[in-house]
Amino acid sequence: MRNSTVFKPAWWLKNCHLQTIYPSLFRQTVSPPDYRRERLCTPDGDFIDVDFCGAGRQPIVILLHGLTGSSQSGYIKGLQTVLHRRGLRSAAINFRGCSGQSNNRARCYHSGETEDVDFLFQTLRQREPGTPIAAAGFSLGGNVLLKWLGEQDRNPDLFAAVAVSVPLVLGICATKLDYGFSKLYRASLLKELRSYMAAKLSHLDAIGRETDRQKIEALGDLSTIQSFWQYDDRVVAKLHGFKNVHDYYSRSSSRQYLKEINVPTLLIQAADDPFMTEEVLPRPEELSPYVQTEITLSGGHVGFITGSVPFKPRYWLDERIPEFLLERLPSDNCS
Repeated sequence: MRNSTVFKPAWWLKNCHLQTIYPSLFRQTVSPPDYRRERLCTPDGDFIDVDFCGAGRQPIVILLHGLTGSSQSGYIKGLQTVLHRRGLRSAAINFRGCSGQSNNRARCYHSGETEDVDFLFQTLRQREPGTPIAAAGFSLGGNVLLKWLGEQDRNPDLFAAVAVSVPLVLGICATKLDYGFSKLYRASLLKELRSYMAAKLSHLDAIGRETDRQKIEALGDLSTIQSFWQYDDRVVAKLHGFKNVHDYYSRSSSRQYLKEINVPTLLIQAADDPFMTEEVLPRPEELSPYVQTEITLSGGHVGFITGSVPFKPRYWLDERIPEFLLERLPSDNCS
């Protein structure tokens, strides 16, 4: 575990909520160079949209966004720009229905859904058998990444991975969002999820997917949902084959998979993350020898903003993530 002084918050953004909220309100991003979108047809007759950055045969980094995010989230596009500058290509997945167009099945995405990241990885590996591949995930995407890594019987042929602000124990995190200022995050996220489901229902009706439409309608009036415990019980569990919310949280929380990971992996968490408590942080005996943790005293949720001049932030993750990946890149691929 690294010393907490590895990250120093901007003096003008020391509060965990300011660290969390500032990027979503003020971070300005543009599409990075060599940027293109590709739609991949999934084995179950649906699709995922992937935004690629970079050309050539350089190493590639798979990026996984958080809940209600997308490849257009500031932390994704910002990182893609930095990776490109450092000689790495990237492939930012849009989880189902997150690319600006609803997907074609009732199936959504959730914290334990690892089939799509595996599908993207296998697609890239088949296209480029010799290319070094890494991955980085944020929040929900970090949970998906860690769970996927832990599910592999052997090294999935990644040279490194990074997971940031991960809800390692889903039940604890869902409860944390029921209290204090964190309730505002809960309200905003649930509002976006209700919009996501409403758009899905309309889309399925428009394309004539009657069976899938009926599955969404059977969930009932989602406007009455007031917590993630309720949402995950009524929506996620029912749509994705879990017995109930307890079964979903038990099977999908990624902390239990950390011991099985055999890819060099960095886990970055802030002790003041308003989406969770320190109770979710793993104990040393829960980590495989390949997992390194950096627990900072501050940083909020996917914040980690430093810099001495107000409104001229430095996004520390854009420095730390490429640094970790490049340190583990096979030497014959280093520039």
